[in-house]
Amino acid sequence: MVERCAWAKSDVDIVYHDEEWGVPVHDDRHWFEMLTLEGAQAGLSWTTILRKRDAYRKAFADFDPAAVARFTEKRVTALMNDDGIVRNRLKITSAITNARAFLELQREYGSFDNWIWQFVPDRKPMQPQRHGHADVPARTLESDAMSKALTKREFRFVGSTICYALMQATGMVNDHVVTCFRHKQVQECG
Repeated sequence: MVERCAWAKSDVDIVYHDEEWGVPVHDDRHWFEMLTLEGAQAGLSWTTILRKRDAYRKAFADFDPAAVARFTEKRVTALMNDDGIVRNRLKITSAITNARAFLELQREYGSFDNWIWQFVPDRKPMQPQRHGHADVPARTLESDAMSKALTKREFRFVGSTICYALMQATGMVNDHVVTCFRHKQVQECG
């Protein structure tokens, strides 16, 4: 039997865990997707967001930050009526605000990826060697710094806990427990 991290229970969680979670990200569109989804997840389960992911891709222009940055109030109203996504006005408008801030970082640093990886030592995935779910923190000094920097740049829904979840999802930190079959595979990706 394959051993996985304890949180991967539903079918959608298992696929995400086995194929994506913890793999280092360097594609800006994927970064914007994960930033948007992590913000949408606040107060909800990640399973809920994964089940709505395809609807989010459709609703948010396949996570093209330039397209999302141009969303109007009319589009926000339409999104508030889209039962495929989380219909929370603050979360929807934060995705638009974040798209604009994201584009500014791209202009300034060449890519969002160039900017975001500064929050881990040597710009390489951290390998903390977790032995169980209880060993995994909700936030770290690195996620605190990321949250502060994103907030300063006018991003929203980027608290330290959300930033740490983003770091885990995008491979900035390998939080697969050491007994999980993906731990070593992901470690070798970094």
